[in-house]
Formats: sequence, structure tokens, C-alpha cells
Amino acid sequence: MAAKKSSAKSNASADELKAYYRDMLLIRRFEEKAGQLYGMGLIGGFCHLYIGQEAVVVGLEATAKEGDKRITTYRDHGHMLACGMDPNGVMAELTGREGGYSRGKGGSMHMFSTEKHFYGGHGIVGANVPLGAGLAFSDKYRGNDHVTFTYFGDGAANQGQVYETFNMAALWSLPVIFVIENNQYAMGTSQKRSTSTQDIYTRGEAFGIPGEMVDGMDVLAVRDAGQKAVGHCRAGKGPYILEIKTYRYRGHSMSDPAKYRTREEVQKMREEKDAIEHVRDLLLTGKHATEDDLKAIDKVIKQIVNASADFAKDSPEPAAAELWTDIYTDVAPQELVE
Repeated sequence: MAAKKSSAKSNASADELKAYYRDMLLIRRFEEKAGQLYGMGLIGGFCHLYIGQEAVVVGLEATAKEGDKRITTYRDHGHMLACGMDPNGVMAELTGREGGYSRGKGGSMHMFSTEKHFYGGHGIVGANVPLGAGLAFSDKYRGNDHVTFTYFGDGAANQGQVYETFNMAALWSLPVIFVIENNQYAMGTSQKRSTSTQDIYTRGEAFGIPGEMVDGMDVLAVRDAGQKAVGHCRAGKGPYILEIKTYRYRGHSMSDPAKYRTREEVQKMREEKDAIEHVRDLLLTGKHATEDDLKAIDKVIKQIVNASADFAKDSPEPAAAELWTDIYTDVAPQELVE
């Protein structure tokens, strides 16, 4: 379903809009394919899809530069693709194959790329937040102007370690952006029933951390808020909180039937607020692209995603000896001892 037409003018160039469209569409098509492979039994364990939330990470990645870091939760495939990780390696990891980013040992919830400064999806709710502050501390220690994007959800926002981290980040003026991806249902309970403060970002006020609410179904609004937050951190002013209101179309995980909300509610969001359709509308109404142009982009994206599925299927399962690798290291990475 197409999103409702927007009469608002875009503050992005044609090339930027096309890039956002491609990046969000890649995540959408990749996640749809992952859902298919899960249904076929080729992906085991837990699998949390990002369908509906694509504008959050694409908008923020538009503000990042080389050296910036990111860390997130187990709903992590979109973050990997947005920061430039290879779809082949991501899909192979989902299927537990040797060609995956963690050589088939991490699966959907745990993969990393030091090359892209992606420090993982993490399975323990809220536990990645202090790790993100630690990454930011490393940059402050080195004296550079890099920032760390630390993503977590509205459910995780009620975890105690989040507020311990807020306190430390404020005390030490760490260059960390706390990104609350508020999809409004956490694991399966609406925010209204689980959270006393409806504007979660305001909780940072107790620690002197500024923040704001952002429309997470509008990639340009996310990008603009991200630029403000990044500028704040790069200037040495300490942490910043972005509460980004978004919406997942699927359940919490592939095993969640999502009976805590109505089909009509989900359909209404798809029809009126879909982030990809919004950019598609901007491209068409702004005469930056034709219907044929967008169909061509979709065709290329589908080819990339299908190729990633084929790569995953053809990649062998890891050898038994892999059980004993990546447990300890004898030598610290050079960058940690400089």
C-alpha cells in the first residue's frame, strides 16, 4: 500500500533521496527474504526483523563519518546493512554458515564487523547500552571527534543499567548518542501499559542530558535530528538522547503472533506512515525519478538479496573445530594499546 501523498517539500537532493530509498529498500527486501528462509527452516533460533523501522538507522547513518561506532540490540540486520556490511555475509550468518560474519557461530543476534565499526547486536536487554558508553569513552580517551550510536528499544529504556550509563556518560561528557528506537510495543506490551513517562527522552533531564522526540517514519526528520545530535557530541558537549518513534510491522520475533494489537492498526501505519513510500512519493512528485526508475532500483535490490540467499545456501556449515576458536586472545589489538 502506498503512503498518503505529502505536499511537503524535501530538504534533500535527488541523489540523497535515491540513496535513502535504496538503503531502506535493501533492508526491507533483505528482511522479507530472511523471513522466508526462517519459514523454510534455514534460519534457526530467534530472528527479529526490522521491517517498518528502516528510516531510523538509514537516517542516522547519513550523519555518520568514518570512525564513528555503532552498537545495537538483537534487531540488528538493518543496522549492519546500513553501515555497509556485505549482505552475503549477513545472510550467511543468519543461516549459521561458514561464510557469515561470525563464521556461523553468532546467528541472527550476534555478529560484528570491526571493519565497519559495528560492535554487535546483543541479546541481553539493555546490556549493550553501557558497552556503547565504553566505546565512546575510548574515543574521548584518544582525543578524536568520533561518536558512538547506541541503539536500544522502549522496553530496554526501563532497565537500570541504562540510567547508570546515563549518569556516567554525563559525568564524563562522553560522545555517545543514545538512540531509543521506540516501536511502542517493546516485546509485546504497549508503552502506555509499561512506561510511566510517555516521553522517554525526558528522563535524560535528571542527568543534564539534552534530547528530543523524532518521527521515525520520516528518514529526513531522523537525519536532521541526527545531525544536531552528532554536532553536539563532536563539539565535546557530552551525550545526547534521540527518542525515535517508529513502528515494526511484524511481531517482536518470528515466533510472535502479535495479538496485542489489531491488524487494522498495523495496516493503517503501512498505508499512512510507511517510510519507504514517503521517500518514493518525494522522488516522484519532485520529478527526481520515474516509476520505471524506481522499478529498476527494486529489481537491482532483489537481485542483491537473492544473491545473498544463494550465497548463504551454498556456504558450508562451520567445521566442528570452530567451537574452539575466538574464545581467548593472547595479544590485544594494537589500537587498544596505543
